[in-house]
Amino acid sequence: MKINLIRIVVLGVSFFALNAQAQMNPKVKLEKALSLIQQNYVDPVPDEPIVDAAIKAMLASLDPHSSYMNREEAEAMKQSLTGSFAGIGIQFSMVNDSTFITGVNPDGPAAKAGLKLGDQIISVDGKSILGKSLKNQQVMQMIRGEKGKAVELDIKRVQQHPLHLSVMREPIAELSINTSYMVDKNTGYISLAVFSQSTRREMDAALKSLKAQGMTKLILDLQSNGGGLVEAAIGVADEFLPKETEVFYAVTNSGVHDNYMTGGFGQFMDGQLVVLIDESTASSSEILTGALQDWDRAVVIGRRSFGKGLMQMGLSLPDGSVIRLTQARYFTPSGRSIQKPYGNSKTDYFQDFNRRMASGELTDASHIHFPDSLKYKTRKSQRIVYGGGGIMPDKFIPIDTAIYSNWMARTMNSGLTTKTAFDYVQQQRERLMNTYKDFPSFNKAFEVPGTLLDQLYKQARTIKITLPAAGNQVARKALGLELKAEIAGQLFVGRGYELQVRNQASKAFTEAMAILNDNKTYNRLLENHSSAAKNIKTK
Repeated sequence: MKINLIRIVVLGVSFFALNAQAQMNPKVKLEKALSLIQQNYVDPVPDEPIVDAAIKAMLASLDPHSSYMNREEAEAMKQSLTGSFAGIGIQFSMVNDSTFITGVNPDGPAAKAGLKLGDQIISVDGKSILGKSLKNQQVMQMIRGEKGKAVELDIKRVQQHPLHLSVMREPIAELSINTSYMVDKNTGYISLAVFSQSTRREMDAALKSLKAQGMTKLILDLQSNGGGLVEAAIGVADEFLPKETEVFYAVTNSGVHDNYMTGGFGQFMDGQLVVLIDESTASSSEILTGALQDWDRAVVIGRRSFGKGLMQMGLSLPDGSVIRLTQARYFTPSGRSIQKPYGNSKTDYFQDFNRRMASGELTDASHIHFPDSLKYKTRKSQRIVYGGGGIMPDKFIPIDTAIYSNWMARTMNSGLTTKTAFDYVQQQRERLMNTYKDFPSFNKAFEVPGTLLDQLYKQARTIKITLPAAGNQVARKALGLELKAEIAGQLFVGRGYELQVRNQASKAFTEAMAILNDNKTYNRLLENHSSAAKNIKTK
């Protein structure tokens, strides 16, 4: 009996201890867990890595966009959004463990020092980078540095002795506009890659330049624009919408509504406007697109955007790390929530492209279904638009299954098209420059040689990439377009030539031009009987 009594007492004490622990303060529990791990784990456990991991896990349990950045990551993010760094103004590619210059900013330090397209960088500040298997990021860090301090480069140029150049590092603008140009005598085109602190300034300059060339119509390309600073999106909306027009509103966890309005200082308030979007258009891009659509200011062309409508606030910790915490939800002027539903799996959330492709949504608008409860009306024409996550375009454009195929992705990711184009330009640069004096003449007349395409097919086989049969003309045309784009970018000094080449075969771009050249169609798409709603089934 004594033994049984002792067992009962022990069990009772254990149960009481468990009960007491169940009421433990969660904050104290976290500190205690850290202490127990450090005291009892088989290997030493430093504070910082395990605390970083704990913070990341906490934020991961909230929503897909709340996140944690350590000191280095936070500094890199700050630099990308401020839009400048100290460098020399070049773009480069790694080819067979060698570093070649593939782009030179016309007004940058590199151009002033005499660096040219095709130059091979042998060493940086006396350190050889040949055959070192370095990554792009490592070479970039070696070239960038302190403003006003020179970087010493040893350069190898075709048919010349090695050169030693001292290039002074200067602040280099990391531009948010990919390219802007006149498509024809009336139509301008601007491709916006990201929203940063320099975006409004760049947009002002681009619009001013295009208007001086006769622009009365504009294509604003937001395809693959993943967002950025919300303030920059408001600034761009200000270019197109009248003063004190609502761009969006945000609702916090306490139910407070914050309304964000235009200032009325824009340059393109009246001309016809088309906005291009796709499944990778997200966040600030969706805010801008939603505002222009809700105010019937632009025809939106493409495919339903990503669906990120959560606003993050950066909260700095004493060591320089940052917690990006979701603070509010975005809503368009008509009241649509931009945010798509999310569950517990971040993997499923960020790989939504695969689900959309499998469902047929990206190839055929008839596969898109919205319940009647998600119907909203635009603020002027009272035409129907849809909520439920992302921005649904007014004119649907199916995805190009050749460009977005697995074989094309593998080819592009392997660097094969870049290397094939690079080798061709290095061998033919002088002849090409003599034949095509400028990009317009090249873009109009150059055709990728069949032998170069055959070479690409052969090289693909050697690295076990299976391309469609050589007789598949759709595939050959798609690969030829990519090669021509790469060749243009490596042949001419400047920005955005690759995109100008690709636009020639873009269904979205072609449709935008067709709509802008047909006033009746343009106006019909902005009226109450918009054809977009007719293509979408409701439940």
